[in-house]
Amino acid sequence: MLASLLRRLIQAIMVILAMTIIVFVGVSVIGNPVDILINPDASQAEYARVVAHLGLDRPLWQQYLMFLQGIFHGDFGTSFVYNKPALSLIVERLPATLELAMTALLIAIVVGLPLGLYAGLHPERLSSRLIMSGSILGFSLPTFWVGLMFILLFSVQLGWLPSGGRGETASLFGTNWSFLTADGLHHLILPALNLALFKTSLVLRLTRAGVQEVLPQDYIKFARAKGLSENRVIYTHVLKNLMIPVVTITGLEFGSLIAFSVVTESIFAWPGMGKLIIDSINTLDRPVIVAYLMMMVMLFVALNFIIDICYTLLDPRVRLDTKGK
Repeated sequence: MLASLLRRLIQAIMVILAMTIIVFVGVSVIGNPVDILINPDASQAEYARVVAHLGLDRPLWQQYLMFLQGIFHGDFGTSFVYNKPALSLIVERLPATLELAMTALLIAIVVGLPLGLYAGLHPERLSSRLIMSGSILGFSLPTFWVGLMFILLFSVQLGWLPSGGRGETASLFGTNWSFLTADGLHHLILPALNLALFKTSLVLRLTRAGVQEVLPQDYIKFARAKGLSENRVIYTHVLKNLMIPVVTITGLEFGSLIAFSVVTESIFAWPGMGKLIIDSINTLDRPVIVAYLMMMVMLFVALNFIIDICYTLLDPRVRLDTKGK
């Protein structure tokens, strides 16, 4: 098992290195930030001075080596717009995005897992068919449209929840969080529900498919033949085995919640990384864009590595296959 984890760690490092090349080249060949940062009436000397100051006059390979050296030192450069270290800007916005993503994932698991389990155990019931029909809506409805409808219904028409912002926050471990205050929770509900809608449908359908696959297995029939109670069969045998794909997909989806919460954050004016990256793309703020992309790469690689470990712990067959190699 140790050799397998070491091999996966080396693979993760190679993936990160390859992505540094892709991210750097992809960002560096798009547009010229100097055209946005300086006055169009500026002289050629001023233009050249800004280009030299940003290091854009050097060959791409030199810029890449400088970029790679900066990554190893945690330095992604200084934002062209905010004149602050790019990484610090990302870290400042990270708690808001992380809080939103974790809340959305929690909603998806708490709602999707039991509904999917019920629909899988009782597929012929009308309620199960209604649940599955609802999950299709969760997949089909655009996130931006659902967000606008949430605002129109719960904020404008009913006046129950605020339409945007993060609300009042409280400090925990030196970081401000919305869920620690009543006002912050009110502001968190709508964007979290909007972000969780698709993921809830995914967890629901994945759980139902897992139940349908596990129930006909011989070990389930044997457990029932031994006289085990239905609850023990479900929670000990069925649920444990279907958790393997659920854990795998859920871990990856958590990364996507963080990386792709841009639409939800924009609609609800949630001050997370999504709004920052949109503004940075509009102004060609390369250091911030690169820092954000590299953080997302490292996040997904780390999540995959953690999922591999969890998968190995949940499924003994993976450990046996590893030993046999």
